[in-house]
Amino acid sequence: MAIENIKPTRSELLEINKKIKLSQSGHKLLKMKRDGLIMEFFNILNKAKDIRKQLISEYKDAERKAAIARAVEGEVAIKSAAFAAVAIPKLRLQSKNVMGVVVPRIESESVRKKISERGYGIIGTSVRIDEATKAYENLVEHIIIAAEVETTMKKLLDEIEKTKRRVNALEFKVIPDLNAAATFIRLRLEEMERENIFRLKKIKGKSKKKKEES
Repeated sequence: MAIENIKPTRSELLEINKKIKLSQSGHKLLKMKRDGLIMEFFNILNKAKDIRKQLISEYKDAERKAAIARAVEGEVAIKSAAFAAVAIPKLRLQSKNVMGVVVPRIESESVRKKISERGYGIIGTSVRIDEATKAYENLVEHIIIAAEVETTMKKLLDEIEKTKRRVNALEFKVIPDLNAAATFIRLRLEEMERENIFRLKKIKGKSKKKKEES
């Protein structure tokens, strides 16, 4: 379609200007959300690094204590104590909101137990087995915490990527396209106005000429 055949209206220009303002406002809010999510992600990342270091330390401690118990008490005593466990840790999966992102919250029960709650006889086992058992209970508890933190990190990272795509789409596609459309309409309206003025002058000139001839 030829440009001269396109006849936009001022209401269309007003409508596009409204869309531009709305898009700019949305772009600003999304940038704030993106920046807030990134800050929250790095806060949790530092926490995750500390938990990971602690997990490695506790894993090594638990393995060391289990090896000592196995050497002192024997493999049969270790397996007997392990098979005697009756209380299974219970997990409750809930959710919480972090910067508008729903992330998991894991609550645990019966991970750390008293000696009397572990199922094996107090008299029939030694302090070495108790120490190894306690070390693994601590390890399991921190594995649960690590699972919550790392899942939260993944969800935040997914939301950051999604928000970044929306910010970029507004910044580099939607807003420039709207500005270009507004500029085109504004220039076309000015051109149409000049054409109308020229037409009116021409009509006025013809009318004046007729009057002079008559």
